[in-house]
Amino acid sequence: KRKASKYVIFGADVSAGYAAREFARQGLKHGELAIISNEPAVCFFIFLVFNTSLRVYLTSTSLLKSFLLNSHVITEIIKADLSTKSLFSTDGTIFRYQTLIVATGSTCIRLSECGFQDTNAKNIFYLRDIKDVDQLALTMEPKKKRKVVVIGGGCRGFEISASLTVNNYEVTMVFPEPWIMHWLFSAEIASFYEGYYANKGIKIIKSTKATGFSTNSNGEVTEVKLDDGRTLEADVVLLDGGGRPMTSLFRGQVVEEKGGLKTDGFFKTSVSNVYAIGDVATFPMKLYGDMRRVEHVNHAFKSAEQAVMAIKAAEEGRSIQEYDYLPFFNSRAFDLSWQFYGDNVGQSVIFGDNDPNSPKAKFGTYWVKDGKVVGAFLEGGVVEENKAIARVARTQPSVGSLEVLSNVGELLIGSRVNRNRVLVSCHVK
Repeated sequence: KRKASKYVIFGADVSAGYAAREFARQGLKHGELAIISNEPAVCFFIFLVFNTSLRVYLTSTSLLKSFLLNSHVITEIIKADLSTKSLFSTDGTIFRYQTLIVATGSTCIRLSECGFQDTNAKNIFYLRDIKDVDQLALTMEPKKKRKVVVIGGGCRGFEISASLTVNNYEVTMVFPEPWIMHWLFSAEIASFYEGYYANKGIKIIKSTKATGFSTNSNGEVTEVKLDDGRTLEADVVLLDGGGRPMTSLFRGQVVEEKGGLKTDGFFKTSVSNVYAIGDVATFPMKLYGDMRRVEHVNHAFKSAEQAVMAIKAAEEGRSIQEYDYLPFFNSRAFDLSWQFYGDNVGQSVIFGDNDPNSPKAKFGTYWVKDGKVVGAFLEGGVVEENKAIARVARTQPSVGSLEVLSNVGELLIGSRVNRNRVLVSCHVK
């Protein structure tokens, strides 16, 4: 059985949904687009409230909902042959395309790959797909399983631990790094969130690895074993062990770099008419002059939009600007809200009140490299303040003194007058 489409989006990553939305905006004829994935829905993201799972799908308009229902094919692709522009599914169907967008996202690193014991224990969840989320919701629904161990101190662990605590679960976090969100936070930033989480009742065990599990007669997890000999009681275990881009079907057919499929500034790969977006794309970071791969919903949206616009522009003989992305990460937990822009390299300079016991803590950090501000972080910022730190990260102003830079940060969060002008002008030598 063969099916042919002008455009095929392969995958159910967040970026796939955004690419579909951009195709809908650009205008398509009936049957021109197929979205192929093994997930039951193409979604923006999954938001979990632990007594219910809420999926936010691409259904902002009835037109878009109809469009997706008519375009989405649920099947497992087991082979890709880019030379013949073909994808092969488990049921024998061959999908042909003219233009392919790879939006497969990342898969989780499994416990068995890390040398864990008892990896088949029940009530251990990775939270990388909708099935996992649905199963977790069913497990938590009876309200009998109260003790949760979160393994990992990354973004998922950071946010999930807060959500669980709000819903009155007993949470322990354990991770091997010396502080939470080690890949992004400085030690000073992390100390605030660790203190704040501790005040909310979350137990944090740092610089420690989980090594295995104990189970009961039903095969359900009861304990998490640590490398220092301790054990943690657990009714449920949630894993934030990182991910790996899903690129194996294309290995040997497309140039790869830094774990992803190498693209240009339009997200075109080394193979004609094959594009890669979201987690799987390693693209030119114009601002820093290097190649990077980014896992964040902001980049998923922007890369999808850029790729579809580039495809349409090429068909119409037009040109568009190359991708010029400013790295961005953000999160909300409890009553907290932070944003980060730029690069967290060089020397960090903290400003403001980062005492976790403060009734209204508000603080930020700049990163300085080679005499320039290259990154900026702000907790508790309002819209204009967040725009200001984004502008600083983009323009990379020179700075003569770290002490002056700290004082400028204090001005940013201490005054509501002319934030942008004061912030930027004070940075320049």
